[in-house]
Amino acid sequence: MEPLIFAIGDKTPKIHPSAFIAPGAVVCGDVEVGEDASVWYGCVLRADTNKIIVGARANVQDGTVIHVDDPKWGGLPTTIGSDALVGHKCMLHGATVAVGGFVGMCATMLDGSVVETGAMLAAGAFLSPKKRVPAGELWAGTPAKKFRDLREGEDKMALIGAAHYVAEARAHEAALNAK
Repeated sequence: MEPLIFAIGDKTPKIHPSAFIAPGAVVCGDVEVGEDASVWYGCVLRADTNKIIVGARANVQDGTVIHVDDPKWGGLPTTIGSDALVGHKCMLHGATVAVGGFVGMCATMLDGSVVETGAMLAAGAFLSPKKRVPAGELWAGTPAKKFRDLREGEDKMALIGAAHYVAEARAHEAALNAK
């Protein structure tokens, strides 16, 4: 099974040659995936009405759904900065994960919400529209609110995870090519 990558009208995905798009992933429309980034099994990145950007070395883990709304209705793009980590089964809609931002498993980010550089959104959290997780903070809950300040080194967890996922992507790519 290959990933399903296709244009919608004149909106064509632009995927860096070193990026890993896993089998079973769907990438369609105005999507950019950067150098050494990874989009894992079962993800859907649907940019039919606005743009989705996945920065260099960022990872979008298994089962995540990313979508956008048309700007003529006030919709926003979804942007995932370089070295950001988006955990398994997340939902991002018109949201921004800044460079080195961390989004835990099964978290939801809605229109205009932001996870800043060096910030963490906990697993299962629900970040309401236009809410911002500031650098140095961990937000959790439904709706998400500040849980605590990050401990020393926790602000670097996405960077560590990004490097790990670059290596994992290479290993999966090699295994898939060997079959």
